[in-house]
Amino acid sequence: MTRQRGGVRRAAPKAKRKTAPKRRRARKHDEPKAVTAAELQKLQRELQRRMSPRWNPDPDDVQRSVAQLVLTIVEFLRRLMERQAIRRMEQRTLTPTEVEAVGLALMQLEKTVRDIGKRFGLSPEDLNLDLGPIGKLM
Repeated sequence: MTRQRGGVRRAAPKAKRKTAPKRRRARKHDEPKAVTAAELQKLQRELQRRMSPRWNPDPDDVQRSVAQLVLTIVEFLRRLMERQAIRRMEQRTLTPTEVEAVGLALMQLEKTVRDIGKRFGLSPEDLNLDLGPIGKLM
């Protein structure tokens, strides 16, 4: 069948036929390569990091798990406020009295988080949750 356009006859486009997929030939880079011990250790660390539990509360130890989550959030916010206080000090938007008050409050909050963590057997490293592919929280 032909089409006519502007007085010129053109052939209708041919329908594409389905063809079998082409077989891929093996190439040199498809062959297995030797892996070094360092590469294996790096892969092992990555697997352990990805397979470690992020926050799985143990039914027998729910209080400790909840304390870990709450203290992690409080510690994250404390660090955030500390950075903001430093930024404001550098920009000189805080009075010396405010600088002193903020510094004391942040130090007291840090001590409180550590003390509560000790009651539940949590170290500062326990308050850094693994967020999977994006890494650790802090």
